Amino acid sequence: MQQGDGTLAHGGGCLGQRSAHGWRWCLRRNGALTPRQWTVAFVLAGAAVLAVAGLFAALGAVLVLPFAALELVVVVLAFAWMARHAADREVLELDAEALHVARHCGPRCTRVRLPRARVRVHPPGGAQTLVALQAGTQTVEVGEHVPPVLRRQLARELQWALASTGGVAPTTGHWG
Repeated sequence: MQQGDGTLAHGGGCLGQRSAHGWRWCLRRNGALTPRQWTVAFVLAGAAVLAVAGLFAALGAVLVLPFAALELVVVVLAFAWMARHAADREVLELDAEALHVARHCGPRCTRVRLPRARVRVHPPGGAQTLVALQAGTQTVEVGEHVPPVLRRQLARELQWALASTGGVAPTTGHWG
């Protein structure tokens, strides 16, 4: 159902929001830490490695230092990879004519336009499968950043929004 704030709701929440031109879903990666928290965590991890390595080097185990440096390089690479993919997301925008899908993965962004009248939504078949959007021979899978338990909800919301013409959600029916 549509709530007063323009979001679709049923059960415990909604994934889509009413926008100026139709409906919008912004499906983001679940990031527990802010960039500042990542920086603090990195500095603390590096300080701990250097403190332990310095202690052992002071006790005469000088060969610990190259391994500590190698560990810091690996940690830097891991943090860089996480930072690169921290903004990964899928944005679905449905207007009167088309469903626009933008997939952001690292520095790349791929965009697909599916004609609204031809889009068919295929709910996930299992816990590890995604929602398939098909228009003719073109198929796009979405929901990578949505927990598997919410992918069926995403499919239902997309099906309802595609079937809706006036933007007013039904008060009864298939949300069950």
